[in-house]
Amino acid sequence: MEKEIRDLTPKKKTWLYLVGQIILWWYFHLVFRMKVEGAENVPKEGPVLLCSNHLAKRDPVLLGLCQKRQVFYMAKEELFQSKFLGGMFRMLGAFPVKRGTGGSDALEDAYALLKQNAVVGVFIEGHRSKDGLLRKPKTGAALLAYETKAPVVPVCITAGDGKQPGMFKRTLIRFGKPISAGELNIQDDSSLQLRRASRTIMAQIALLREEACKELGLPSQLVPPEEKEAPHAG
Repeated sequence: MEKEIRDLTPKKKTWLYLVGQIILWWYFHLVFRMKVEGAENVPKEGPVLLCSNHLAKRDPVLLGLCQKRQVFYMAKEELFQSKFLGGMFRMLGAFPVKRGTGGSDALEDAYALLKQNAVVGVFIEGHRSKDGLLRKPKTGAALLAYETKAPVVPVCITAGDGKQPGMFKRTLIRFGKPISAGELNIQDDSSLQLRRASRTIMAQIALLREEACKELGLPSQLVPPEEKEAPHAG
């Protein structure tokens, strides 16, 4: 039986998250020269999955500053060993993922948050990209989309040099149009179906990156240079 989410009242921000947004907004816009496009594509109510590429540890903060709703993320379990710090991280939207569990506990927490109509952020590649290039997507986001029917909003973070965001570089953050459960068309939770849906999400992130590269004056990255057809001699 499909799990349904009926009440669309959005999960409220915590006071600490709101204070953090106010304090950090100017810092990140001035220091990291943030430019945000398409933030209005994030639904104002109901559960939402934000699926983004991943470049740096500050990415959750960058995305959290881009729109009005609080974003919840998984974080390594070690951050929650202290009750005080763990409580603060939870108020800021983090929830723990245990090593060696394949992320199953974190997926359960994410499902519970989506059931409360929260915005859950997922870095679909699973790890940070040191060179800025997009990596192979993981299937966790597709599984959550299948189980909750939450729309997926693709997001791409692009640094001004196409690599890592840094101080006083331009940082462009693009939000795409929501991808509905119907568009993903996940028939079941088999690996085949989830991998196909993950590639669909990643393809939208790649298009957003291509638009960002064009705006930043960077070369196209849809086709790696080594795969482009070499000119014929003569």
